[in-house]
Amino acid sequence: MSELELLQAYLVVGGLLVAIGLTGFLVRRNLLVMFLSVEIMLQGVSLSLVAWSRYHGDLGGQVFVLMIIAVAACEAGIGLALVLMLARRVHTLDVAAWQDLRESGVPPHVDRRIPEAEVPAERWPTLPVAGVVPEPNEEEEFYRSRV
Repeated sequence: MSELELLQAYLVVGGLLVAIGLTGFLVRRNLLVMFLSVEIMLQGVSLSLVAWSRYHGDLGGQVFVLMIIAVAACEAGIGLALVLMLARRVHTLDVAAWQDLRESGVPPHVDRRIPEAEVPAERWPTLPVAGVVPEPNEEEEFYRSRV
């Protein structure tokens, strides 16, 4: 495999990692998943920097990756502390639930919720009045839920 083909393979994998991380960050509302998505994007960029560094034959990209790893570790520690502190206050990790953190004068963001499907109420069997023959349930005659 030539150096150019190897570079292309590394860049494709790095691009996929960035795309997966960006999709996870934009789609999910859980803070922990959002932090993990940012970490995936950082690793995709790091892989691309190492690939370019190897292709050009210098160590500049690899040194920069070491700095990215240090920044990612600091970000993970501070982010986890913030998430734990705010989760204790609000009791959820949903980003939309933290409306009290916005600046004064900024209207709250209201999500339009997807209406949930109506679940039919469970019908409990009832006993007939004494002396009256109950009407047959046609559904149970053709399909018996228990035998």
